[in-house]
Amino acid sequence: MPSLIVLALIGLAAQMVDGSLGMAYGVTSSTLLVAWGVSPAVASGSVHLAEMGTTLVSGFSHWRFGNVDWGVVLRLGVPGAIGAYVGASVLSNLSTEVAKPLMAGLLLALGAVLLVRFAFNGVGSAHSAAGFRARFLAPLGVVAGFVDASGGGGWGPVATPTLLVAGRTTVSKVIGSVSASEFLVSTAASVGFLLNLGGEGVSWSIAAALMIGGAMAAPFAAWLVSRVAPRVLGTAVGGLILITNTRILLTHFGVHGVARSAVYLVLVTCWAAAVLVAIKALRRDRQGAEPVGVISG
Repeated sequence: MPSLIVLALIGLAAQMVDGSLGMAYGVTSSTLLVAWGVSPAVASGSVHLAEMGTTLVSGFSHWRFGNVDWGVVLRLGVPGAIGAYVGASVLSNLSTEVAKPLMAGLLLALGAVLLVRFAFNGVGSAHSAAGFRARFLAPLGVVAGFVDASGGGGWGPVATPTLLVAGRTTVSKVIGSVSASEFLVSTAASVGFLLNLGGEGVSWSIAAALMIGGAMAAPFAAWLVSRVAPRVLGTAVGGLILITNTRILLTHFGVHGVARSAVYLVLVTCWAAAVLVAIKALRRDRQGAEPVGVISG
């Protein structure tokens, strides 16, 4: 069990990432907790309990800045809450031996989504004001909520890129609405863990430390955005999540020696290449945005 200081640092790091990208608080913190030896169910339950506080603050802040579409929040968040409750119930009834590699596999997949998404597609853009239909948002909410609760994270990585790709509202509205609706998802997941596991479903000390660390990180996240581009940060975090969860899976399946080193070498090489792609793409975007001077005479 990591110390409270380490837990607070995990919450701080996760909030720094989430505050910069609008996603990945659950994926980052759950990955680090499981790597530290916390059981998957307790890790996911504790993270979601902590997120009840962090998402409430985040949603309120986005609302104050006009970044929330309440229609999207309801049509996405309510189905998401249902999916989260089901996901929490499924994870709660799995043994640790089964849950740990399953959760690591889900987190690994989410890490891959983050890495590919940010390295090759950037943060995306949205330009249409047509809005989203309930028949699109409801299934997305159920799937994202289920993945979020059963995998310890995934609401943002699943919902945010999907809405951005659809291109029916502004980026700020997407991030703000997904963040606000996550409060419903986190609440439903926490209820699911508590009902299925009782007091053992969460660790109050872990949740409190994560929440404190996240609150401390809030002002620094804005500073980080001004220093590190979200495209590069998202790619870096995706690679970190990939490697961390690959280690868990390799250990579970007894892969050691040369084979283990070869897997790490391939992953690190791909990670470095993806970060390089993100940096080069960012430079091209910035150069393209620079005004071109006109020489008269």
